[in-house]
Amino acid sequence: MSSSDTPQDPLRIANALADAAAAHSLRLFRTPLEVVAKADESPVTQADRAAEAAMREILGRERPADGIYGEEHGLERVDAADVWVLDPIDGTRSFITGSPLWGTLIALVRGGRVELGMVDMPVLGERWVGQLGLGAQRNGQAVRVSACSAVAAARIFTTSPDIFGATDWKAFDRLSRRCAMRRFGGDCYSYAQLAGGTIDLVVEAGLQPYDYLGPAGLIEAAGGVITDWEGRALDLGSDGRVVAAATPALHREALAILNA
Repeated sequence: MSSSDTPQDPLRIANALADAAAAHSLRLFRTPLEVVAKADESPVTQADRAAEAAMREILGRERPADGIYGEEHGLERVDAADVWVLDPIDGTRSFITGSPLWGTLIALVRGGRVELGMVDMPVLGERWVGQLGLGAQRNGQAVRVSACSAVAAARIFTTSPDIFGATDWKAFDRLSRRCAMRRFGGDCYSYAQLAGGTIDLVVEAGLQPYDYLGPAGLIEAAGGVITDWEGRALDLGSDGRVVAAATPALHREALAILNA
């Protein structure tokens, strides 16, 4: 953002990016797709690539000096003051298998801090956005995390047991079995649920910056806490292990159990 920007300017651009991504992804959802395995063995489709290309076209026109870090087309100007971090389809496996719980993730990182985070759920018609100092909203309505402060009362989510290595799985299993409820699945939607107060904890591993920075901006704006497993703030260089919690007390207890 330039010094002349208003808080509405990044939100306007983020909305345009999400609209462009949805126009491509929804058109191909639940249709025959060419699925390609990337180097990390995660599936990618023509929908991912076309959606990110459309997002980059908008940024090239509207914000040519800004950096871009996208899942499908890599890095551009990541040393810029403002960097847009894009995941056109988070939950590609959900997309491929016809599940509606995939989304578009957008973060605006300024000076190493997430100024705006968006989780857009095109099939569900839900757009979750958080802006630093301005709070969080779902489709224009204010949302906030729950008041849960103890692991024993917490509802915890993670996408899949398969995202953890053996040691990290033991830590997650130890934590989650002490919670009131644990659930699997949801991909990026779990972070939106946490921001909306219907769940209390999300713990994951093996993530990339485009997986966690959009949700981080949303959760922090909604009043929650999100860090790595050591309690450090998330940034472009984090190790991909994430703990998101509704309250600082819940976050501290979760970290203590994970690292016991």
